[in-house]
Amino acid sequence: MCWFDDSAQQGITMNNENFESRYFDCNRGCTTTADEESGEIMVNYRPGCCKLQDYNVLAGVLQPEYRDIFEVRFKNTRKGFYTNASGQNVKVGDLVIVEAVTGYDLGIVTLEGPIVGRQMKSRGISPDGEFKKIYRKARQSDIVKWQEAIAREQDTMVKARRIAAEMGLEMKIGDVEFQGDGSKAIFYYIADGRVDFRQLIKVFAEEFRIRIEMKQIGVRQEAGLIGGIGICGRELCCANYITNFQSITTSAARCQDLSLNPQKLAGQCGKLKCCLNYEVATYLDAQSRIPRVTEPLEFEDGQAYLMKTDILKEVMYFSYDKSSMVKLYPLDAEEVREIIKMNRNGIKPESLQDEPEPRMPEFVTAVGDDSITRFDNLERKKNKRRRKGNAGAGNDKPKQELKPVQKEEAKQEARHPEGENRGGNNAHYNRKHKPRNPKAAPKNEQ
Repeated sequence: MCWFDDSAQQGITMNNENFESRYFDCNRGCTTTADEESGEIMVNYRPGCCKLQDYNVLAGVLQPEYRDIFEVRFKNTRKGFYTNASGQNVKVGDLVIVEAVTGYDLGIVTLEGPIVGRQMKSRGISPDGEFKKIYRKARQSDIVKWQEAIAREQDTMVKARRIAAEMGLEMKIGDVEFQGDGSKAIFYYIADGRVDFRQLIKVFAEEFRIRIEMKQIGVRQEAGLIGGIGICGRELCCANYITNFQSITTSAARCQDLSLNPQKLAGQCGKLKCCLNYEVATYLDAQSRIPRVTEPLEFEDGQAYLMKTDILKEVMYFSYDKSSMVKLYPLDAEEVREIIKMNRNGIKPESLQDEPEPRMPEFVTAVGDDSITRFDNLERKKNKRRRKGNAGAGNDKPKQELKPVQKEEAKQEARHPEGENRGGNNAHYNRKHKPRNPKAAPKNEQ
């Protein structure tokens, strides 16, 4: 598990006797370890760290034309393709110094081999074009300088937001990315309209003493930078794997028969959810096989009106009452198409009421199966059974052996119920059960 925030958070570990500080930088997909005794900084590539994970499905396949082309990753969604001009053996996970517009940049190699060609083809990049160069692998001094530039990003973003607010510009600084050599910074901002930031760039240059590049991003890209959990319970798609955002319209919801409720269709960014486009092709393919019904179907016993359509099952439901959905008769899309042809030829089928009722699968809910109180009734039943068992078991206890006098008394009790004059020679019984005179005082009170 990795922890992430606007800035890399620090975790402390003990490695033998050396005290180390470890940083998890999920925005760049790496782990930074600093040894305080030697002062050495080590950066390791972390595949699958929160975002932009790359999986090489063509591992082990060799293609000479992509031998020297590598994909290099920088912060967030920024990636690029570079050619190895250093002559060094570069592989996935290496930190490399690459060519930039001004100066140089530092990135991590994430892909190599034929899979790079697939990525270039998906982005419309020709392998015959010109690519920027990989100068060499990063040295220890380059990594230290890179980490110092990263440490300035959070404070720079806070100050930039304050300056933009003081100047009254309707924009929001979403993120700041420093170049590997620390000489340039990219300010990602969000704005509804066009912003004149020429004066802002001058103020930034005087304040931070670096080259400034302003890059506008959308709210979807901002949500991808921040991250979060969607209503489905999973990580946001824009924060997990989406790098190219396609336009989404309400027609994607209409073709899926979704309710046009803005609160349900909008994501955390305030725009329509990206997942609305996932099943559009499937619905459009199913709708191509469903006939368009513009008027009621004619039957001998009346007109049947289309009430609803199950697109994926290709079943259409009709009713004789236009204002009621109590009695619905299902028809396959092919049957509806045949009935429409019959109506055009002046033929009316007999009736829909002879159609068999559809047997829908039973819905079994699992709500409450994981409730913590589901065993309460079971425990009560067990306790009742225990009490009954104990009561019955009490009758099976071995009887104590009675003395001869007690045996005789038991026989007399069986022969003469209570309240009868027992008389006879049973003097012991009479003395024991003789009624006491309530007026007589106790001996100790006399």
